[in-house]
Amino acid sequence: MGSKILNFFKRLSVTQKVILCILAFLVTGYIFCLPRHLFHVPYSTVVTDRNEELLGARIASDGQWRFPLRNTTPEKIKECLITFEDKHFYHHWGVNPFAIGRAFYQNVKNKRIVSGGSTLTMQTIRLARNESRTFREKLIEMIWATRLEFRASKEEILSMYISHAPFGGNVVGLDAAAWRYFGHSADDLSWAESAMLAVLPNAPAMIHLSKGRKTLLDKRNRLLKQLLEKKTIDSST
Repeated sequence: MGSKILNFFKRLSVTQKVILCILAFLVTGYIFCLPRHLFHVPYSTVVTDRNEELLGARIASDGQWRFPLRNTTPEKIKECLITFEDKHFYHHWGVNPFAIGRAFYQNVKNKRIVSGGSTLTMQTIRLARNESRTFREKLIEMIWATRLEFRASKEEILSMYISHAPFGGNVVGLDAAAWRYFGHSADDLSWAESAMLAVLPNAPAMIHLSKGRKTLLDKRNRLLKQLLEKKTIDSST
């Protein structure tokens, strides 16, 4: 087998050999481009009882309320998040070319950045890298996002995102946000609470007590209306 490959390589022209080497280099780079561990952040120390009720928590060493990584995403949050952020989450491989094209058109039309076209997978990469938003960084996010789709399941990607998304101030991750703002577990969130938390990472500064509250309420209500139109919830809910 090895001799056949060697003979095949010898029969190639110089140009073909160069192209083949470049392709091999690019494929190898793509395979190993994603770090083994995406997030290198400290987590809060959390104490719960046998029923998973919160007894106490200690802030993480970097000053953030960041509870440990979740393994699952509550169904209500999942539905709200996908409806609001990435309707085609289960149908793309990390990058949605239609969303990227639409965002490019909107940004050119408005002569400023009004849309990023990022999928939830790309946003997960952005949270992990925590770099300035540039065209180069967007390209890296797209490459890493497709690679992450090969490594992790959709549910794992959602869990990574929801565990590290910003929820205003020094509150990071769904669990910390649920206890901080509503006083109970993320698994017990209502549809209204879930919708509010789903729209918050898009603009976490809106949770400020003295500004942006009406905008936050409007975004939450628009999301609830979308869920009603999809028949995910009914009018009484």
